[in-house]
Amino acid sequence: MYEEGCIDVKGGRVWYEYYNKGAEGIPVIVLHGGPGSSTYSMKGLKELSADRPVILYDQLGCGKSERPDDLSLWQLERFVEELGQVRAALGLGNVHLLGHSWGTTLAASYVLENPEGVKSVVFSSPCLSAPLWEQDQKRNIKKLPQDIQETILRCEAEGTTDSEEFKRAIKVFSKEFVFRGEMDPKWRQEGASYRNPVVYETMWGPSEFTVQGNLKTFDCTDRLNEIVCPTLYACGRYDEATPETTKYYSSLTQGSSFYVFENSAHMAYIEEPEEYLSAVGGFLRKVDHAGCSIR
Repeated sequence: MYEEGCIDVKGGRVWYEYYNKGAEGIPVIVLHGGPGSSTYSMKGLKELSADRPVILYDQLGCGKSERPDDLSLWQLERFVEELGQVRAALGLGNVHLLGHSWGTTLAASYVLENPEGVKSVVFSSPCLSAPLWEQDQKRNIKKLPQDIQETILRCEAEGTTDSEEFKRAIKVFSKEFVFRGEMDPKWRQEGASYRNPVVYETMWGPSEFTVQGNLKTFDCTDRLNEIVCPTLYACGRYDEATPETTKYYSSLTQGSSFYVFENSAHMAYIEEPEEYLSAVGGFLRKVDHAGCSIR
C-alpha cells in the first residue's frame, strides 16, 4: 500500500508518503536533514517497508510541503511539535525514529521530551552538538588542499560565502566529506529545487562550517544518557559527522550500538544503499523481535 497526502501542522501543511507492504513491524518515521532539505534523496528507504510501514515527510518550509514566509517558524521547538502532529495525524502509537544529520537533532530533541511509544532511535550521521560539529568541520577543512582551505576561511571571514569561488571550494569539501560518488546532474538539480536556504540560514547560517543561526548553542550531549530505548549511532568513514564524534555520542547512551559504513561519507544511504538497509533494517528487526527485553 502507498498513500500520500498533507497534514496540518503549526504554521502550515506538510506533505507525507506512507509505504506499507503489509508487514507487521513497528512503523519507522524518517526525519530528513537540512534544516530546510527534504526527503528527496531518501526515497530508497521505502525498501524498509518489507518489514514495516515507512513514513517520510517533508518538514514545513521545504520539499513538497508549504513554504510560509514567517521566519519565527524556523525554531527547533516548532519542528519537535510538528513531528508530534504528524505522528498523531497518522495514528502512530509505537514508532521507530530514523533521523539523518539535522534529522538527528530533531529526533534527539523529540525523544528526550516525548519518549512514550518511541521504541528505538537511529542517529544516522548525527549532529547532536553544534559546537562539536563546528570543531569537526574545522578539522576536516585542514585535510583539504591548501588553496581550498584558504578560500573557505577567507570567504567566511569576508562574508562572501555566496561567491563563486566559495561554491567551488565547497564542491571540493563535499566530494570528500558529503558524497564521494558521481551524482547525476539532473538528480542534483531536482534535489536542489526542494531545498529552502532561508530555513537553513535562519537555523544554521550561511555556511556549513560556522554556526551562526539559532542552533548555534544546541548541544544535547549531557542528556544522551537519558535515552533509554535501543539506539543505533551510524556514520560513514569519511563523514563530516566524523566517526570519532559519532562514537563519542554512542558512548554517552548506555547500551547503544555504533556502526561505520566504510565506503561512505555523509550519505551512506545512497553511497552504500544495500549495506545501509541491511544495518538499519537489521537493527529495527532486532528491536521488534526483542520487545521490551532488549535493554
